[in-house]
Amino acid sequence: MQPDSAMANRDGLLPAAIPPRSFPAPSAVLELLKPVTWFAPMWALGCGVVSAGVPVLDHLPSILGAALLAGPLVCGTSQAANDWFDRHVDAINEPNRPIPSGRIPGRWGLGIAIAWTALSLAVGWELGPWVFAASIVGLVLAWAYSAPPLRLKLNGWWGNSAVGLCYEGLPWFTGAAALTVQMPDARIGALALLYSAGAFGIMVLNDFKAIEGDRALGVRSLPVQLGVRPAAVFACVVMAVPQIAVVALLTANGRTTEALVVAGLLAAQGLLMPMLIRNPRKRAPLYNATGTTFFVLGMLVSGFAVRALHTVG
Repeated sequence: MQPDSAMANRDGLLPAAIPPRSFPAPSAVLELLKPVTWFAPMWALGCGVVSAGVPVLDHLPSILGAALLAGPLVCGTSQAANDWFDRHVDAINEPNRPIPSGRIPGRWGLGIAIAWTALSLAVGWELGPWVFAASIVGLVLAWAYSAPPLRLKLNGWWGNSAVGLCYEGLPWFTGAAALTVQMPDARIGALALLYSAGAFGIMVLNDFKAIEGDRALGVRSLPVQLGVRPAAVFACVVMAVPQIAVVALLTANGRTTEALVVAGLLAAQGLLMPMLIRNPRKRAPLYNATGTTFFVLGMLVSGFAVRALHTVG
């Protein structure tokens, strides 16, 4: 004799059980790739495009390919890999994410990360040898950040360095290399590295929201290692010093106007930094919305300064 519930279900009185998905929903895949995170590398790539000193309209296919590479592909790969290797923790802390919720079933999360890696390499190859080389570096860091045995994210020094380079330096390099199809010159390389160093400080700001969880999970973020206020002071110094070096670099190359603009943007950040240091946990989101905006505007100004140097040359 069948149970009452089974009979009711047979008769259509109760909804049938929803079978587990065999394929991920497109919306879940997009959520896995986290489009909101693509802005930072695509902005840096735009700065690289500007700094290359090449007519932009003559190279639109290369620019679009490089933007696809920096944002949806390489950055998307890093997000998919991160969610896959964090799936067990997310099942406890954030069960509604695509993988633990079952909206991306089975091993599809890993498969998407691998497929996006291969697609990133293919696009990088088409954009020239230097872009391909940058793609390899970015993808290696993306996997090393999340995947064992390295899992760079477990240590703030290594993890923030990898993210800063992938979000700022490599996309800047990629944007310039995609247009010129050659190794970007030393001034572009210097700006890319300096802003990568500054981005390290920005990454520290993101660690203040999860200090207790990081301690419990053994994640040695800088606020965990240094303490809350020392980490905030350190982040401010790391953001400011590279920008001072940028001002000096632009001044030395005769771009005084742009140097003054970058210095003014840095001064605006300096006015906000005491507020951040007084209460890092509460004020980090506000600083990210204000001080970080001044930081990335300085990147663009610096890109135009180097572009002007190419034009003069």
